[in-house]
Amino acid sequence: MSVPVAGYTVPAGPPEPSTRRERVGWYWYDWANSAFYTTVITVFLGPYLTAIAKTAAGCVDDDPCKDATVPFFGIDVAPGSVYPYATVVSVIVTVLVLPVMGAIADRSAHKRWLMGGGAYLGAACTIGFLFLTGDRYMLGAVLFLLANIFYGCSVVVYNSYLPQIAGPDQRDSVSSVGWAFGYLGGGLLLLFNVVAVLFKDDLGMSTGEVARYSLASAGVWWAAFTTVSVALLRDRPPVDGVVSGGVGRVLSAGFTQLWHTFRSLRAYPLTLAFLVSFLIFNDGIQTVIGLSSVYAAEELDLPDDVLIPTILMVQFLAFFGALGLGAMAKRIGAMKTLIVSLVLWTVIVLVAYVLPAGVAWAFIAMGAAIGIVLGGSQALARSLFSQLIPAGKEGEYFGLYEISSRGTSWMGPLLFGLAYDLTRSYRVAIISLLVFFLVGTVCVALVPMRRAITAAGNVPPEKL
Repeated sequence: MSVPVAGYTVPAGPPEPSTRRERVGWYWYDWANSAFYTTVITVFLGPYLTAIAKTAAGCVDDDPCKDATVPFFGIDVAPGSVYPYATVVSVIVTVLVLPVMGAIADRSAHKRWLMGGGAYLGAACTIGFLFLTGDRYMLGAVLFLLANIFYGCSVVVYNSYLPQIAGPDQRDSVSSVGWAFGYLGGGLLLLFNVVAVLFKDDLGMSTGEVARYSLASAGVWWAAFTTVSVALLRDRPPVDGVVSGGVGRVLSAGFTQLWHTFRSLRAYPLTLAFLVSFLIFNDGIQTVIGLSSVYAAEELDLPDDVLIPTILMVQFLAFFGALGLGAMAKRIGAMKTLIVSLVLWTVIVLVAYVLPAGVAWAFIAMGAAIGIVLGGSQALARSLFSQLIPAGKEGEYFGLYEISSRGTSWMGPLLFGLAYDLTRSYRVAIISLLVFFLVGTVCVALVPMRRAITAAGNVPPEKL
């Protein structure tokens, strides 16, 4: 039953409890979209787009590339900076789009189709990487920009389900299982692509051809398993009501609510404090993940048969790491566990800076450390933030959250790109990321989490 109120249709009564089928459907979308994040962002696109940009710049060997530039949206940049800057451009647009998408999701009666629509459009752009050949680096940049925006839109809607399908004491566990399931799915597709890389000669394919088909395979995977998720999830009635009056009315309500969201944050300063802390430290995490393959290939001079299997190992270790840190959170609390993981991230960046070039085992050991803390730190940050959102505002608040979540970080890639542009040193670029972990750890440790959850009108879990 629903009640019409001033252009909205407000559902009567409390929200329906979640079912196991619904939670499984939610897990499946993490499985689906992690293919884009793992195969495209983490492994293949950075080195491949950099190689194409170098071709466009006329680079024959490393020496001429030290001073070579290519045009990028009207400015000349180093070929090695094209991918970081493409990430920044996508985020400039994403920052405007995602909070509005979240506000719309809170008012839509078709939440799962909003999620699915973003996923299918992003998958189509990803499949378009098949045409990324020759010196078409700008085609790759534009496809990545669009795919990343659609990815972010779908994940905003996906994250807004979490408070509706899990209570306060279950969210750490449900969020951790979702992340773990995602890393397992992303790792499985990457395994297939690793096999293709290792046996490319037997398959009669070049490295570039393997990269293109691997990129496109992520789009196919993303679309296929999104269908499973959409079939299992259900459209829950929004707490704030369904906007009537067509698409224009929904968009108008979304922009209006975005303004109200920013204004309402003043009433929840502790929620804002945690959000800012997350934007800082997670930007560092995302930049390390997204640019690690570029760093390994260009600075550490490691071949694909070392780089790609190592990143594959990271995905499977992240599966166990998410579950392990989730179990630790049950014993000592999510907040304490998150701080421990951020300290470990700081150590990882320091180690990356001093890694010797050409030493495979050192890079593999660092990859193992990343895998252990990766999934858990992200899962716990998401579950903690879900506790700080006022009821009925899940989509719009997660729209702000997603600005620096998977694939949508911007400060880190910008700093990384500028550091490399100025020094032409990837080591300087990687150590510059240390500031995000140091500042982020201090900021998140200063947030009184129990008081923050209570101030948002929610019930704190037993352990924090």
